[in-house]
Amino acid sequence: MLKLQNMGLLVLAAAIPLIAVLPLPDFWITQLNYIGMYSMTVLGLVLLTGVGGLTSFGQAAFVGIGAYTTAWLTLNTGLSPWLTLFVGIGLTAASALVVGLITLRMSGHYLPLATIAWGLSLYYLMGNLDALGKYDGLLGIQSLSIGDFDLGQGRPFFVLTWVLLLAFAAGMLHLLDSRAGRAIRALKGGSQMAEAMGISTLRYKVTIFVLAAVLASVAGWLLAHFQRTVNPSAFGLKMGIEYLFMAVVGGVGHVWGAIVGAGLIRVLEDQLQVLLPKLIGTSGSYEVIVFGITLVMVLKYLPEGLWSLVGRHMPKRPRPVDWIHAAALPERPKPATNDLVLDVQAIRKEFGGLVAVNDIGFQIRAGQIVGLIGPNGAGKSTTFNLITGVLAATSGGVVFQGEAIAGKASREIARLGLARTFQHVKMIPEMTVLENVALGAHTRGHKGVLPAMLRANRQEEQRLFREAQRQLERIGMGEYLHELAGNLAMGPQRLMEIARALCVDPVLLLLDEPAAGLRHQEKQALADVLRQLKNEGMSILLVEHDMDLVMQICDHLVVMEFGTLLTQGPPAQVQQDPKVRAAYLGTEH
Repeated sequence: MLKLQNMGLLVLAAAIPLIAVLPLPDFWITQLNYIGMYSMTVLGLVLLTGVGGLTSFGQAAFVGIGAYTTAWLTLNTGLSPWLTLFVGIGLTAASALVVGLITLRMSGHYLPLATIAWGLSLYYLMGNLDALGKYDGLLGIQSLSIGDFDLGQGRPFFVLTWVLLLAFAAGMLHLLDSRAGRAIRALKGGSQMAEAMGISTLRYKVTIFVLAAVLASVAGWLLAHFQRTVNPSAFGLKMGIEYLFMAVVGGVGHVWGAIVGAGLIRVLEDQLQVLLPKLIGTSGSYEVIVFGITLVMVLKYLPEGLWSLVGRHMPKRPRPVDWIHAAALPERPKPATNDLVLDVQAIRKEFGGLVAVNDIGFQIRAGQIVGLIGPNGAGKSTTFNLITGVLAATSGGVVFQGEAIAGKASREIARLGLARTFQHVKMIPEMTVLENVALGAHTRGHKGVLPAMLRANRQEEQRLFREAQRQLERIGMGEYLHELAGNLAMGPQRLMEIARALCVDPVLLLLDEPAAGLRHQEKQALADVLRQLKNEGMSILLVEHDMDLVMQICDHLVVMEFGTLLTQGPPAQVQQDPKVRAAYLGTEH
């Protein structure tokens, strides 16, 4: 898919000089210029909202920062417009960083509301500063030029705008197909899985917020020199909503959707302003009504936007396997058999007056499978989350390989070599099995956003995919490499989660009810995988309700009831314990 989209960009790039020399009316060249500038801003929303799941109405404000920066500097300092571009990018990135650090800790409806407040505040600031010309704005801005060659507002400007747009689109496609891109794509499904893979979700949220703002700033720089005037009306909340509208209609989850949405809305807006008054017989902004109806229809019948109509008919080609000869990733030292790996020391968790976990303690040694069992509501999952850093303990401690990890974030614990799966499978359905599993190797790579956009990360990507394929083959899922994860049945999905956790290169593997929802044959396949991992020296903590599976594979059992430790010991001993029979396994008549 990426290869086809890159080919599309190359075709469009080749068409730019052809369009520039065709005898198109100046009106349509102007339209194409506006579409190019709008598409840059919407491209940022594709990354931020469509991919990252963060709704922002503040893009227009960042367009304004880029536009006003270059306008004021060129008018008052005589600085070259080409230099003001970088000043504007710097100011925009700095303001986006501050706003992002404040707002991106919010969730739900608070984030959109915060970006609305940001957009409104900047709009009124621009409209009330004497230095910025208040609501009249700044006039007489010079056009862009290269030496004595004036780019003006026509065809040369069109070439510049669309070359920049296609460069940004190519960079975005490369970014999404990278280590950093997989981390960004994981944000939409919530932070728990991403953090468990060692990903700093706040860092990536701020990163894409700043990147989207920078794209908007470049669009604002172009807009200022194209219109040769700036005023606050182009950067208010109305335009913030309109940019988001373009993204949704075009396809908010697709890079090409930005261009489709911006082009369609720009052309319709101009045409409807002429046609609707003629049809209705009176003047007015009736196009807003049409856009509102269109948005409702798109959300109902095409929630993925117009580009999805094209995308679903594009041939699905598997990723070329170019990592066979890639170097293996370095592995962390593993403890010797029977060394103490995990020491849970009287951990306690209180929720108000409720004691969910009451001073639980146990140990896990290298090469051992320990089962954590108990009836529903016993506190197993809470204990599991205390160990993995999802919850903070009220008291007690957890020591992993001699290091206290109680109070550490999930991502920090994952980087130490403790990996986990989830009771309810957490994955990215739109990504392939290979890409989902490669997400587990995130902490074993280092290339960030910029190298990904410039395609300077290929060697590392090959190493990550080699490791992902190795782990899939290790658990018998080698034939599923290029299958979409969302197409898998429950059994393969759970095995995929185990492969993803193995990509972390863990010392200890924590499995949260891996047999839940599996059929008998799938449970046997899971048991075989766990035995294989144990034989290879892996330490495993297993939370499970399936007693047959637990008794087959576990070396040691820890039994909980109502948040307290009931007993612990070898499976045969625990199975015969009267307290366990009464609480969980049932009593004999």
